[in-house]
Amino acid sequence: MRVTAAALALLAAWASPAGGQSMKSKPAPGTPASPFPVGERLLYEVIFGFLRLGTAEMRVVGIDTVRGKPAVHVRFVIQGSNYLYRLNNSMDSWISLADTSSLRFRQDNDENGKIRHAAYEIFPDSGYYRQLGVDSLKDKRQPTSPKPLDDAAFFYFVRTTQLEPGKRYEVILDSLVRDTLDVPAGKYPTIKLKPVIPGGKGILAEASNARMWLSDDDRKIMVQLKSKFPFGVITMRLAKGQDKR
Repeated sequence: MRVTAAALALLAAWASPAGGQSMKSKPAPGTPASPFPVGERLLYEVIFGFLRLGTAEMRVVGIDTVRGKPAVHVRFVIQGSNYLYRLNNSMDSWISLADTSSLRFRQDNDENGKIRHAAYEIFPDSGYYRQLGVDSLKDKRQPTSPKPLDDAAFFYFVRTTQLEPGKRYEVILDSLVRDTLDVPAGKYPTIKLKPVIPGGKGILAEASNARMWLSDDDRKIMVQLKSKFPFGVITMRLAKGQDKR
């Protein structure tokens, strides 16, 4: 098991894509198979405290190539508003098919009118990443672990992990207990997890006291996520899953 690199600084609050192209054509011969089915869409309702805030979607967009390496392109989008809070954000990640490490990450945040953009190129083999298009200082190389994860990639990587209740997996997560959840998409046997990301930011920050429920089957899709923010608790509950298009 590997450790998410806190130095990577990619664990920002609800993020979104800033460009990038996805190749949905048939992968080249010899391309490793994606562990996540292309076209998979997981739809969530998003609750802020006791108020419905909006919706979220996690989607496997397609198979792409990043610097000649086969990668699966995934997207995580959240949209919603009420009289207290407004957000329209998403994040795009390109995950290596060879070892599920992050190769590229794009994010745009629009949170209560506060807009942030970021783009990262990640070089696991060389042990560094670059944040692009900000200024000359941030465009320099920054160190990262050999197999880094960004926020979106984390949600997919954890699905490839064999989980056992009561076991700790280095600093990535604690596997807590088995549980059964009744969400809008139906009733799911789950494993409840506690992500532990020292130095992380946003939804998976250590201070957010996040809790994640994955389906207790071979798919390990996220059924529910709870995360604490200064303004309250955000909960995502699965509303519809495994819809391919």
